[in-house]
Amino acid sequence: MREARIDAGRFLGRLEAFAGIGATPKGGVNRQALSLQDRRARVLLAQLGQARGFGVHQDAIANLFVRREGRNASLPPFLIGSHLDSQLTGGRFDGALGVLAAFEVLEALEDAGIETPVPVEAVAWTNEEGSHYQPGCMGSMAFAAGAIPERWSALRGHDGSSFSEELRDTLAALPEASMRPLGFPIAGYLELHIEQGPSLEREGIPIGIVEGIQGTRWLEVEITGQAAHAGTTALAFRRDAMAAAVRALDRLYAAIMPRDARARFTVGKLTLEPGAVNAIPERTALTIDLRHPESAELDRLEALIADAFAEAASAGGCAATLRRIFDMPPAEFSPSLLDCLGAAAKGLGLASKPMLSGAFHDALFINRVAPAAMIFVPCRDGLSHNEAEYVEPDQAVAGAQMLLASTLKALEAQGRGPLPVTGPA
Repeated sequence: MREARIDAGRFLGRLEAFAGIGATPKGGVNRQALSLQDRRARVLLAQLGQARGFGVHQDAIANLFVRREGRNASLPPFLIGSHLDSQLTGGRFDGALGVLAAFEVLEALEDAGIETPVPVEAVAWTNEEGSHYQPGCMGSMAFAAGAIPERWSALRGHDGSSFSEELRDTLAALPEASMRPLGFPIAGYLELHIEQGPSLEREGIPIGIVEGIQGTRWLEVEITGQAAHAGTTALAFRRDAMAAAVRALDRLYAAIMPRDARARFTVGKLTLEPGAVNAIPERTALTIDLRHPESAELDRLEALIADAFAEAASAGGCAATLRRIFDMPPAEFSPSLLDCLGAAAKGLGLASKPMLSGAFHDALFINRVAPAAMIFVPCRDGLSHNEAEYVEPDQAVAGAQMLLASTLKALEAQGRGPLPVTGPA
């Protein structure tokens, strides 16, 4: 048995090969979930796994698992991975970095002849992005629930394609993958991902240890006033729905993010009716994306938002309604796994910092059924969901090595003997 190490050349070559599947002219990828390009990536991953003698499995939602056996095949496996699907004009690292790093961990263990106490599986979750079919994180959500929601069967993609038909064809594209139940016991889950923000790069820190994921609420606000002539209606007689919205938003933009660095407040959509250049808006509708790591603070902020719009509408002779259309509670990751990440970073001599994720990831849902945690690596200028998305090769390799060391630390923490790990080749 030799020490396990990441083969940097092999790993970076795999990243390049997968970036060619759905490649866009600007250097990104368009590999939407359940598309032909997504199937090609899944087939390639399965072929690579079979070439190394690993087991290949999938479930009813097309989550793909590559399994390296452990000492006791009957024990729940330890999962590592991410997703292979992308945005329409996505980057080559978002998701794929985590899947291919997970597969490289399996290869590194195999190269070194290390027998892990339990099986270790690389997983590619289905439709994390939600760019083809909504919602996102379908694969991990269904895995955690143990079932596919019935309402998904009628979904249509932005291109008119049927979710049910594309899922059927995606499963059929991998006949060599044995089917397994949707949702099964696992020992834990680790996910490597790009930060999708600028902080690690700006601070010169190679590793982020993600302690949790912010809670998210989406709100719809509607303000109703009265349409009138823009040129003849004096201020005293106006019931301007847009003016009421502006008053409320001015208050909220000053009261939320400037006072709490952890809070996120975003107006993403705004519509006016009747929408004529010379008519006072009778109706203003807008959406709010509200995020915070504490549920109690989300409650307080939602109440603040409701009050701001009610007061601004009333002052302008209008009425306001607020409706919550999405609610994702915050997630706190496993303290024991976070300890493993900290120990792994220290052992590798990699500087790290604790972080929160403001974006959804598959780990959010897996955390509901098993210990989970995440590792972030820097991306250039914090760009993601962008064809210019880029991770420096040495930082990608450091992330893969961190995933390997953390996986072995996690197995050690379950009361098993120490397993050797060293730096990248």
